[in-house]
Amino acid sequence: MFEKVHSEDERGQVGIGTLIVFIAMVLVAAIAAGVLINTAGSLQSQASDTGTETQQAVANQIEVVHAYGDLNGDDVEQVNLVVKKSAGSDVIDIESMTVQWTSDETSETLELPDGDPDADGVLSSTENGEFGVTGLTTDNPTSLVDTSDRVEINLNIDHIPDQENLEGGSSATIELVDQSGAQFSYGVTVPATYDDDANVVIV
Repeated sequence: MFEKVHSEDERGQVGIGTLIVFIAMVLVAAIAAGVLINTAGSLQSQASDTGTETQQAVANQIEVVHAYGDLNGDDVEQVNLVVKKSAGSDVIDIESMTVQWTSDETSETLELPDGDPDADGVLSSTENGEFGVTGLTTDNPTSLVDTSDRVEINLNIDHIPDQENLEGGSSATIELVDQSGAQFSYGVTVPATYDDDANVVIV
């Protein structure tokens, strides 16, 4: 069954062959271990980043505490949202926030214009695709630092492409997306009837 080694020279050749095979196996195992360690480290880092982003998206929330529309005749020409950050949220950077406007007529993404607020804490939109902000309880309307901060987001209908002024009974959906990707949706509905002498209407 087993080959009989008849000389010392043949015995040495068998030992060297076994040693070569053993070294090759060690090298293969070391390479495989290195690949596994690198893969595990990469997966751990990716999982940590994903967990952090998910936590921010869940915790960082903007709340709409009041909403009204400015009237021009019988139509709403501007929608205003008074917002705050929810408890436990990080600082909300409104400069990095986008506003998604969706109605029966159009769907547009609006951004804050470049520039600095004026002395009254107002940063107005000047171009299509932009929204403005007004600081109500803070000198810096481009960020929500404390839960007591209130900022008014101003959506001028004229600056929303393909959108006409909102008539009585019409509606739209506004989605606020902050820098972490957290989303808050608010439905705007213009009352079918309201006082002819009114300048604003709750939406």
